[in-house]
Amino acid sequence: MVQVWLALLGLMLTFGLMLAAQGAWRRSASRTVAAGSRSPAPASAAPAAHAADALPAIDGSTGTVALPALPIPPGAVLTDSGVSAARPFLWGPANAIDRARAMQCLTAAIYYEANGESIDGQRAVAQVVLNRARHPAFPGTVCGVVYQGVERAHCQFSFVCDGALARAPAVSGWARAARIAAAALSGGVFAPVGLATHYHTFAVAPPWNRAMVMTDMVGAHLFHRWKGYWGTAAAMNRTYRGGEVLPSLPVAGGTPAAASEMPVANALPVPPLPTASASPAAAPAPRDTRNTPPPVSASGAVISERLARSGEILDKWKDSGRPIERPDGPRPAMPGAAPVTDQRR
Repeated sequence: MVQVWLALLGLMLTFGLMLAAQGAWRRSASRTVAAGSRSPAPASAAPAAHAADALPAIDGSTGTVALPALPIPPGAVLTDSGVSAARPFLWGPANAIDRARAMQCLTAAIYYEANGESIDGQRAVAQVVLNRARHPAFPGTVCGVVYQGVERAHCQFSFVCDGALARAPAVSGWARAARIAAAALSGGVFAPVGLATHYHTFAVAPPWNRAMVMTDMVGAHLFHRWKGYWGTAAAMNRTYRGGEVLPSLPVAGGTPAAASEMPVANALPVPPLPTASASPAAAPAPRDTRNTPPPVSASGAVISERLARSGEILDKWKDSGRPIERPDGPRPAMPGAAPVTDQRR
């Protein structure tokens, strides 16, 4: 019996030594990787290619892209500083076409990504789009951000590639999204989400959320920004230059269609920006009723002109409201009434 216990004790000691050695090896490997990740990128490094194409947007989340392999400026703050509000959007050298297209693309993103959200939830989605337009890891236009990856079927916003654009938008929901887009493009900032460039719903857990800093929860969405320098306001220093382009979008049947041909563009008008002066509506011209034909009822019969005029009663209805005569007595005479006879009608 003693020999059996000694054998078991020896096996337990051997197993413990193996686990300790394995843990020490893992800690050494992690320190080596961490030390390598702190090495600065060379100044001549070009932006990373489409390394994140394997992670397109799934239902309820935005897609990810690779951080730019650009050198971090000397003296840049690399630590996280909590949540700071983004700067107001400025148009820069944008013409009327750029403004109209940016308005259309941002309205579509707000509507199809957050139509069921509150006003704050829709403002938060608009802020993410504008934050991306300033960041060097994303396109520099509003439409470029919204439709990024559509040519490779790796859309950054899921509504672009999942067939949502085939559904015509509701008038009331589209109008509300347009108002929120106009306010954001006119300089309105939704400060609670800060510098967030990503979001996802509670229903999904994308792998990138563990490598980012969550800035806020608004409605059904969780908003995130990058850690370190690439999640700071200093990294979002790109100025809007215009050049909005409406891309070709996939439609049912396999034939690409321009974004201006989608129902989101031609079914509902986009209101002007709040800063634009709206022309006053012309007063309606007075209606000439001298030669107007008499009105026609639903059955097609012409309504009498005397009946059409308010306050006048036809002769055959003048006795309405008079007490019904008793069958055993004479019908009382009323001034101005038709003569009464004993004949039953």
